[in-house]
Amino acid sequence: MPPTLYRDTNYSLTHLIEEIKHGEIALPDIQRPFVWSPAKVRDLFDSMYRGYPIGTLLFWETGVDTSTRQVGGGEQDKAPKQLIVDGQQRLTSLFAVLTGRKVLTKSFENRQIQIAFRPSDETFEVADAAIRRDPEFIPDITGSTRRSWVVGFGFL
Repeated sequence: MPPTLYRDTNYSLTHLIEEIKHGEIALPDIQRPFVWSPAKVRDLFDSMYRGYPIGTLLFWETGVDTSTRQVGGGEQDKAPKQLIVDGQQRLTSLFAVLTGRKVLTKSFENRQIQIAFRPSDETFEVADAAIRRDPEFIPDITGSTRRSWVVGFGFL
């Protein structure tokens, strides 16, 4: 019987974020840099919140030490177990927003992505000065202070 070349997994978002944090999931050097706009990231969160499909992620278990880089930028001190072949923009977006870490853009800038949420009409927005002052918005769904909110709405 030939070896299995493909297998379906049901990783939770929590699992994926933790694996990225610990360097177990990374990007091959051939992957393009992060190019999504903050509005596209907002739309991803909105789609997930509404239960729409957001596509699949494709990982490569290399088993060898190959040239890689950390999701979102930063230093990597060990060889990852899996490389992201498809879904880098989505996974980098989720990682950046849910952990509050900056992403390295195609112009080599470190950029923070902040997404806001208004519970009254279930609206996601890219956080700006006006939204941060609006008492109806949770101005930033990132980090431990928002973790219970994120968990409560099924993101983790």
